[in-house]
Amino acid sequence: MTDYRTLRVALLGAGAVGSQVADLLLRHGDELADRAGAKLELAGIAVRNLDAKRDVDLPHDLFTTDAETLIVGSDIVIELMGGIEPARTQVLHAIASGADVVTANKALLATHGSEVFEAADQVGAEVYYEAAAAGAIPIIRPLRDSLAGDRVVRIMGIVNGTTNYILDRMDTEGADFADVLAQAQALGYAEADPTADVEGYDAAQKAAILASLAFHTTVPLDAVHREGITSVDAAMIESARHAGYVIKLLAVCERLAAENGGTESISVRVYPALVDRAHPLASVHGANNAVFVQAEAAGDLMFYGAGAGGVQTASAVLGDVVSAARRHIAGGVGVGESTRANLPAVPIGHVITRYQITLEVDDRPGVLATVAGILSEGRVSIATVEQTVIEASADAADPVAATGSSTGAGSARLVIGTHKAREQDLSETVERLAASGVVERVVSVLRVEGN
Repeated sequence: MTDYRTLRVALLGAGAVGSQVADLLLRHGDELADRAGAKLELAGIAVRNLDAKRDVDLPHDLFTTDAETLIVGSDIVIELMGGIEPARTQVLHAIASGADVVTANKALLATHGSEVFEAADQVGAEVYYEAAAAGAIPIIRPLRDSLAGDRVVRIMGIVNGTTNYILDRMDTEGADFADVLAQAQALGYAEADPTADVEGYDAAQKAAILASLAFHTTVPLDAVHREGITSVDAAMIESARHAGYVIKLLAVCERLAAENGGTESISVRVYPALVDRAHPLASVHGANNAVFVQAEAAGDLMFYGAGAGGVQTASAVLGDVVSAARRHIAGGVGVGESTRANLPAVPIGHVITRYQITLEVDDRPGVLATVAGILSEGRVSIATVEQTVIEASADAADPVAATGSSTGAGSARLVIGTHKAREQDLSETVERLAASGVVERVVSVLRVEGN
């Protein structure tokens, strides 16, 4: 370790991650100092409630409710409070006071990232946020630094551990959504109010951050198309398994080619999708995360690991703390974010992918031909069809081939796999199917990703 002065570290928040960060800083201070090149002193921990129960037993004299005073005079400020306010105000205060900031706050960066990074640029500070997108997985630094000279074409990732745990249990055990959600809450994977996870908000925030880095473009949160997993049921899981797929909540960030003499654009979206069981993402189980990156020169890269957890996320936070300490020792201004490409983010309707459409239809001759005609008129090409009788007379209870030749008096289920189609065309076609006289119900429409 050099003789560089001791660096003061302020910690804002002592929840599941913050308490682990504090504990590791105190227990492994000498090792971290050797890596950083300077001693790191935990100057204090700002919290809302001094007497709240912590996951780790920490010295009581470190705690304070006066975050503003703690920030002043600190070299590195770690923000782990979460949410927008007062986190935004305190991060800006830290930057204005000359400190570098380390944060895991995806909500703050997804909504006010431009403001935060601009404030840091103005004073030569730097913002580190490796833990904001995929927990312990090192993905921010590879996108920002290692792949800066390459051209990232696509990112497809499982970036929310709660939803992956739920969908994985539904797939491997045939469990019901509500039952698995309750178990996830009991295990601490899901909050009492799971909306941010199961409705895709958490994943959308991370997608905005990843897309901004990958495409060197500021991606506002409202440009991210978002769907959750609450509509996924056991029948959809079983249908996916039968077709050789698994359902995953995916964050997809994609560079789209220019059309009609225009410019390149990007699509950023979050939704439950079918992933072929041979794809690496299909084997991501439990609450783990994985991010699959496709770059023109580097090819396919995959980053896998724990997407959440106090000590796991603390690992990423402390990596940023060491990087910030090294920057202080080296001197100079911080490296700003590269968002100069200014690629437009287009609506979901521009996306081209494959689909699986599940319909309940009248079980009578000519229905399949009618459905095929509607799809053809909508420029949606059929790749596969499977028809099963779901309600019929006793002498027509067996599944039938996809020929439309059943004479049963009940209903049938059609599972239609498509070739690649434009989302807008597919959406309009599904609306026409729903309004037709032969379709009783559109059961589900799932995108197929990964191949």
